[in-house]
Amino acid sequence: MKVVILAGGFGSRIFEYTKKIPKPMIKIANKPILEHIINIFSSQFYTDFLIATGYKKNLIEEYFKNFNISEDKYLLKNSSTLVKIQFVNTGLKTMTGGRLRRLAEHLKNEKDFMFTYGDGLSNVNLKKLEIFHSRNKNLATVTAVRPLSRYGVLKIKGRSVASFKEKQAINNSWINGGFFIFNKNIFNYIKSDKTVLEGTPLETLVRKKKLNAFKHNGFWHSIDTKRDKEQLENIIRKTRLLPWMQTKSLKK
Repeated sequence: MKVVILAGGFGSRIFEYTKKIPKPMIKIANKPILEHIINIFSSQFYTDFLIATGYKKNLIEEYFKNFNISEDKYLLKNSSTLVKIQFVNTGLKTMTGGRLRRLAEHLKNEKDFMFTYGDGLSNVNLKKLEIFHSRNKNLATVTAVRPLSRYGVLKIKGRSVASFKEKQAINNSWINGGFFIFNKNIFNYIKSDKTVLEGTPLETLVRKKKLNAFKHNGFWHSIDTKRDKEQLENIIRKTRLLPWMQTKSLKK
């Protein structure tokens, strides 16, 4: 199954970095986010990638040239898994749905494909996601995750604080975790370069009951702001682990 990664946006909310480099090239633990995302998939035996580029696309391609073995085959740093990567320029101002639409020709032989953004890291079990999607036989599946509160969560009894927990998951809410599987018919719902995937296309799928949710209770973190980056780096320093690579029960 092919994997689509969006890596073409401006990343305006983290402009401290993106004025010089595209957001997926921001480094976490000495590697670009994009490389970590590729490693998430390749470590779970998904090795065929389409990277939708745009803003400062040359910086992405130049970096990965260092790992190019032959044609579209790459062996990334500290990895023993050969991956196939195609970089496709999807335009400078193209929206998320439009970027996916521009990849349609490259996906014409695929019944289903995986899709994610170039700024989110998770230890989601991708094989379980694929099985869930296949069994439910729907047009699309989104990985649902629980967001962390940006503030300390208080439990109050009377006038006293009974507990204080920093950055806890909000137990009653689920959000788009960014790891999707789409059937090729998703292209029927994307009209142009200006289409925002998370707007009319996904809203229409919800209305037609064509979008399922795969619940993931494990690690997930999106790097959207400088604060997000610093928070993730703190987690790594404390645990001395890359939590998005700690996936349980993987079998080839």
